[in-house]
Amino acid sequence: MKILKCHNFYQQPGGEDASFEAEVRLLESYGHEVVHFTLHNDAIREIGRFGAAGRTVWNPESHRRVRELVRRERPDVMHCTNSFPLLSPAVLYAAQGEGIPVVQSLRNYRLLCPNAVFLRNGRVCEDCLGRAVPWPGVRHACYRGDRAASVTVAAMLSVHRLLRTWLRAVDLYVAPSEFARHKFVEGGLPATRVLVKPNFVDPDPGLGTGRGGYFLFAGRLAEEKGVGTLLGAWQRLPKRVVLKVVGDGPLAARVREAACADSRIRWLGLRSRVEVQTLMGEASAVLVPSTCYETFGRTIVEAFARGTPVIASRLGAMAELVEEGRSGLRFEAGNAADLAARLRQALEDPRTFARMRRAARAEFERRYDASSNHRMLTEIYGKAAALRAERGPSR
Repeated sequence: MKILKCHNFYQQPGGEDASFEAEVRLLESYGHEVVHFTLHNDAIREIGRFGAAGRTVWNPESHRRVRELVRRERPDVMHCTNSFPLLSPAVLYAAQGEGIPVVQSLRNYRLLCPNAVFLRNGRVCEDCLGRAVPWPGVRHACYRGDRAASVTVAAMLSVHRLLRTWLRAVDLYVAPSEFARHKFVEGGLPATRVLVKPNFVDPDPGLGTGRGGYFLFAGRLAEEKGVGTLLGAWQRLPKRVVLKVVGDGPLAARVREAACADSRIRWLGLRSRVEVQTLMGEASAVLVPSTCYETFGRTIVEAFARGTPVIASRLGAMAELVEEGRSGLRFEAGNAADLAARLRQALEDPRTFARMRRAARAEFERRYDASSNHRMLTEIYGKAAALRAERGPSR
């Protein structure tokens, strides 16, 4: 099978970028031919803010280049991971107009929420869910705290809702969790065209020991990732409990200050994928305290692959992935006292983490390995092709 994979890379690499690259490697390892069309947000520095705003709604250059690529390569399917902002929805029309099946991943909530995470002022916000024009996102400057930029995102969403792009130009959507699927259906996507395929980990890093004597947070140091909750919990824990923090982001200074004031907190900055996997394998548990609706939680399955249990917020897809008392523990999102209480409870019985390690690894082997993901992905491509054949090209 020949697959055209499209993706817009972020300036700060994140889970969506990693998932795109992982799927490319997976497909190529099974003998598929993968054609790439990617752009990077570093280009915004050259084209300027106003140029980027126009391209967010419709990028004629992306449309032209993808159409030429499709005509030259004739892929069996186009799979777009992230089109925001520079690819724009124009790439969907480029493939669809040539009769190529189009699959769109739903790795964030951008189609439903201007800031893509359903979070405002530290709390879950669904004010724009289902709205034809997401005015609340503009009023509150939800995209990066910038009202002008929020207008651009809202314009993109409104124009393409009016054009029915999300219904006309995409054959199938792929959500990484049942929770995310439910939100997108609630927001207007047809239930029959939103399928679920979780993320995966490949290559298999193998079982860790869990003997490092510390807890680990690995992710972007941002408000929505629950960094404040994490640091607040550590103020309530016994002095012997060590926290290692991997990552960078807007709240890096706050983490640095906490590490300077408390020797139990160790900020390691950015680390390589292999280093993070090693840290995960030796940790007693990985902490995922997000206060927003995660569409999945890639960190969770990476921890499961190492046999490391996860202590996560009881919110969104995290509550779906982590089975209470089996593969990890759950606590009330944003509640530092509850997180500390769950940690103290687990630390009272050393057998707790050993038992959960076995279950976490079993969960990875059952649902998140490469072979099962390849099977699900190719089945989705086949279904998209069948739907496109029924509907025919639309120019």
